[in-house]
Amino acid sequence: MPAKRIIACLDVKDGRVVKGVRFEGHKDMGDPGELALRYRDAGADEIVIYDIAASARGATIDYDWLNRIARHLDIPLSVAGGIRSVEQAIACLENGADKVSINSPALADPSFITELARVAGSQCVIVGVDSRRTDGDWSVFQFTGDAATIRRTPRRMLDWIVEAQERGAGEIVLNCMDSDGVREGFDIEQMAAARSRLSIPLVASGGAGAPAHFAALFKAADVSGALAAGIFHAGATSVQDVKEAVSAAGIEVRP
Repeated sequence: MPAKRIIACLDVKDGRVVKGVRFEGHKDMGDPGELALRYRDAGADEIVIYDIAASARGATIDYDWLNRIARHLDIPLSVAGGIRSVEQAIACLENGADKVSINSPALADPSFITELARVAGSQCVIVGVDSRRTDGDWSVFQFTGDAATIRRTPRRMLDWIVEAQERGAGEIVLNCMDSDGVREGFDIEQMAAARSRLSIPLVASGGAGAPAHFAALFKAADVSGALAAGIFHAGATSVQDVKEAVSAAGIEVRP
């Protein structure tokens, strides 16, 4: 079984890393380049950078800025934010990203997943899914980078992740909106339900508050990786602390 991945997430807005609670009330956490290097040195297996406001305002990643960060990293880098065309996705890959993550544009045009996978390869294509429990089920939301733009879609999360997989996604990142920034643990019920529907890697996002939360997630839901932001930015714990806790639980992680 592949080692579980511990992923550091940088939510970027107006060129700065921010962090909120349940996708609202964002506070400035620092410079993305500096934080990316800090987490690389701390032992993160991957870095994810989300331009969280790009889709809602019709913008996309700044390729020069991406290139400046990527050239200093020797671990995988995933990027997301307003990537609405194959050409934009390829430009991200050419400027140092290893994977691109698409979310709202994929919901608007699911064939985008298929076309991007055909051109770039499924291994480069992540579909991000923002999910919240509504009326006893998990619904997909879009334009979640700003409280003013968030909206519910008609899609059920469990249906959408299966469709994304069938269309060629190589990985799903499931962001549990009700757990985001709360630090009370991952939504294991939702993650286990999603894992049971997929054969591709699933990465959990939302709820990390302590190293033990990662171990509990991997044991109960068997996801491929877990992503965290706020607890690392605030110094509440470190990547190394998380890896030690996961390893002590008998789960393989990279040194």
